[in-house]
Amino acid sequence: MTYDNNNIFAKILTGAIPCIKVYEDDQTLAFMDIMPQAEGHTLVIPKEAAVTIHDLSDDAAANLIKKVKLVANAVKKGMNADGITLFQLNGEPAGQTVPHIHFHILPGSYLTAKAHASVSSDAGDLQAIADKIRAAL
Repeated sequence: MTYDNNNIFAKILTGAIPCIKVYEDDQTLAFMDIMPQAEGHTLVIPKEAAVTIHDLSDDAAANLIKKVKLVANAVKKGMNADGITLFQLNGEPAGQTVPHIHFHILPGSYLTAKAHASVSSDAGDLQAIADKIRAAL
């Protein structure tokens, strides 16, 4: 699959679309999911253009998993969670909805996560949660 520079995550990386940042460095960006499946649902993406993990360079993949670990630890601590669910989908048939590789970090269990409609996506609420996570970094 060819990378689409107009996908929502590509636009977030260029600043064309805002996000609530949790962490950023020269290779990685972590931000709050605007359709959270649990309070504290955070996304981590590489700045390298890649649709799936199969398209990502080895160096970017190694860096990405290190940053997923860093942010997951902060989500766990900041949200006072007993556990963390990590997941990453590759390709539309697997359920990937944005064609840019990304990891989901959810406090607690995905199996007990709430439906989109029952978790607040209010920007103020997401900002307050991001503050808790950033404080735990």
